[in-house]
Order: sequence, then structure tokens, then C-alpha cells
Amino acid sequence: MELSESQCYRALKSRDARFDGRFFVGVHSTGIYCRTVCPAKTPLLKNVRFYRHAVEAESAGLRPCLRCRPETAPGTPAWNGTSTTVKRALRLISEGLVEEWSMTTLAERLGVTDRHLRRLFNEHFGVSPIAVIQQHRVQLAKQLLSDTALPITEIAFASGFNSVRRFNHRFKQTYGRPPQAIRRRKEAEGSRTEGLTVGLAYRPPYDLDHLFRYLRVRAIPGVESLEGSTYQRVVQFGDITGSITVRPDSEKNRMLLTLDPQLVPFLPQVVARIRRLFDLQCDPDAIRQSLRSDPVLKPLLKKRPGLRLPGTWCPFELGVRAILGQQVSVKGASTLAGRLVKKYGEKRKDAAAGYVEYAFPTPQRLSRARVETIGMPKKRGAAIRAFAQAVATGDVQLDAHESADDQIERLVSLPGIGPWTAQYIAMRGMGEPDGFPIDDLGLIQALENLEGSRLKGKALLERAEMWRPWRGYATMHLWTSLADVSKKGK
Repeated sequence: MELSESQCYRALKSRDARFDGRFFVGVHSTGIYCRTVCPAKTPLLKNVRFYRHAVEAESAGLRPCLRCRPETAPGTPAWNGTSTTVKRALRLISEGLVEEWSMTTLAERLGVTDRHLRRLFNEHFGVSPIAVIQQHRVQLAKQLLSDTALPITEIAFASGFNSVRRFNHRFKQTYGRPPQAIRRRKEAEGSRTEGLTVGLAYRPPYDLDHLFRYLRVRAIPGVESLEGSTYQRVVQFGDITGSITVRPDSEKNRMLLTLDPQLVPFLPQVVARIRRLFDLQCDPDAIRQSLRSDPVLKPLLKKRPGLRLPGTWCPFELGVRAILGQQVSVKGASTLAGRLVKKYGEKRKDAAAGYVEYAFPTPQRLSRARVETIGMPKKRGAAIRAFAQAVATGDVQLDAHESADDQIERLVSLPGIGPWTAQYIAMRGMGEPDGFPIDDLGLIQALENLEGSRLKGKALLERAEMWRPWRGYATMHLWTSLADVSKKGK
């Protein structure tokens, strides 16, 4: 949704939270840029300029405001208004996967030339990919300085800087003061949280109840758990294993992520995965504006305006879970997943009794495992081994190196993975908002309940065409409508 200068200024004057993170306000008389909800006195229109992205404001020579903290604004979805290549690049950047790469390497991974990649970033953001990477690093560092007690040296490396000197230089260049000054300011305010906890903002409305119910019944025993509104799980990066906890802070429209100290070096990856798991980048207003033209979806959107697309911690984990769930109930699939983890997962030595205690098995481990021995057909066990082998060897890469269409094509070429499973992995595992589990029985039944026609195959695809690029969200609304009908019948 494009906004005029007058609309932006009205949103700024009213401090309208609906526009928080959609654009940033550059106050050129002070050299600072802010969020629309900044508590400072509203500047005169002649002194401001509006920027779609924070990195554009910084490239114009503006410093982030220390009062409203632009680094904590709810994110604008990376796939909103940008090319497919830029979307994939932004995801790789957010997950900290480009720290040691040159621009040539990044471009090669995306299948383009570095010159073309620079042109795309200049077209969409007005800056180079390097500027976006640097801004991502310094924003994470600023949040850690403000919200945690981590030593500054650890913050520098956790944010992706390869030396403290470069970190200090870049930080002072961005904020006009050294990191130590920010730390002293926050210590004086006493505003830091206890332990290693980071706040991750989201854009309201947010249907927390539905998302937690959805994830709770699909939680993998031993790996993850949801008690009330607290999510816990074991995570593993190479030889490092630890646990994370996520709980909502609804008053401030954010999730609070707490992690074990040994996971600090992997913080960018942890943050990116939690954003995907809880769909924190979602823009519910943009989705509503697009889908409400469908008369079937309009009342569903009104009933659940904050419905999210539940993600996953790991696409591989979700893929295995999806294969386990073929032709069995959700509860049955969870039972099988628990057996799989107990037999092939790595148990944490420091796990307390009754706590989540297993890391999910690696692709390398499952590529050799006789998983059918946990109580499933041999054919399905072979499908899990083939999937694990493809991921272990890199034949299937469940990240942003390839487009969603290419990933789906590779997945359906594997034994035991059909279009439904591949689309489901794309939708939930890779955060693809247009993922569409074709011929899903629940989806077909929901449409039949709401409009009286039973559509399959090509007819269903044609019916869903008007939902693009949000078919995944349309699917979630339709699935949820089945649960609502079931409740009425009881």
C-alpha cells in the first residue's frame, strides 16, 4: 500500500501504531530518523522526509532515534514489494548466512551476477547489499546493548562483526556515539531485562491463542513443548546444543526470546527462525486488504483478523514430520515423531527431568536410519531416508538459495513426497506466504461448507488464483473455519 506524504504526516501526528515500521520519519533539522510512534514532539512537515526502509534513512545521513529505537519496530515482510531475488537475499542476510561471503559469492548463490544484485538492491532500497548487511548487524547490536547484559565484545561477534574495532567504528558512524555510551545510558535507566532475553516485535492484531493451539498439538515430544503461552525447545548448531524459551509480551506487541549463553554466537539464526516460527513479520492489514475481495474469506478475516501462518524452527524437521503424518492423525504423527526423536535424536546431558531434552535428528543420521522400525510402513521409512539424504548432500536446500518453485520441484522428485507435502513444507517450513497444499481434504471440505461446491485439482487452483500471493493465509483461514464448525456442532 503506497502512502502519500500527507497520509504519512497524519499518521506521524496521531502516533498511529498501525503504521509503525511501514515507513520511517527522517527529521532533517535534527539529523535523526524515527518511528511513527516516537514520543518526541512532532516536527514541522517542512523539516521531514519519509523513508520506506530504515536503511534508506541511514544512507541519507540520518541517525536512529534513541528514544523510539527504530531497531525494535515491527518488521516489514521481506517479500512485500520486492523481487524474488531480493526476498531470498534478505532472508539469507537475516539468518546470518552471508557473514563470510563476498558479494560475488552471495550473487552466485542466488543465481545472478553481483552487478545485477547491486542493481536490484539500489532499485528497491536505494543502497547496496553491503549497506543492508551492515545495517542489519548494527541494529541487532544496538538491541543487545539496550536489552541485555552481554559484554560488548560478545555483542560485536554475535552481531556478525569480525572485529571489535570494526564494530566500534560502524556503531559510532551510525549512532554518533560509541557502544559504551549506549550501555551506560541503559544501565542508568535500568531498562534491561534479566538474563539473555531479546524482544521481537510483531504487528497487531495477533491471534496468539490460535497459533499456540495449532503448535501445541503438533509439538514434537522431547524436542519442544508449549505450556500455557510459553514455548520451549532444544536447538542444535553443529556440536553446540542449548534451549530457548519464547513467551508473549502482549502489552508491548512483542515476543520475548530467552536463550542459553552457549547459543549467543548463533543469535542471528535463532532470531530469524523464531520470527519465522511465530510469523512475526506478518502484515495482517496487507493480507486483509488483499483477501477481503473474496466473499467467502471476508467474514473469516473479520472473525480472525490476526490469524498467523504457523512456521517451524527447521524446515527439515517439518518435512520429516509431514511425511510421518501421511495418512495418520495429527496425534498419531506426534506419537511417531516422539519415537523417532527418542531413538535417533541426541539427548542433552544437562537436561532436567521432565524438560525438553532431545535435539531433532540430523539429516545425516536419518539418511542411514531404519525409521520404519518405530511403527510405520517401509515405504514411508524409505521416503524419510531419501528426503534426509537429499538434504544431507545438498541436492535439496531448504533455505533461500533457490526460489520456492524450484524447491517444490526438487521435493516432488523425491519418493514419497507429493505436491501436497512439498507445498506444505514450503508454506510452513520456508515461510512461503503463497504456499498452497493442493487437494488438501480439509481445504476442500471447508470450501464446500462455505460455498457449496467441491473443487479439486485444476478447478481448486483456479478458485485460489485470486488469493495470490497469500494462498497460505487463505488456507489457514479455511482450515480454522472447520474447527469453528466443529465447535458449533458440539
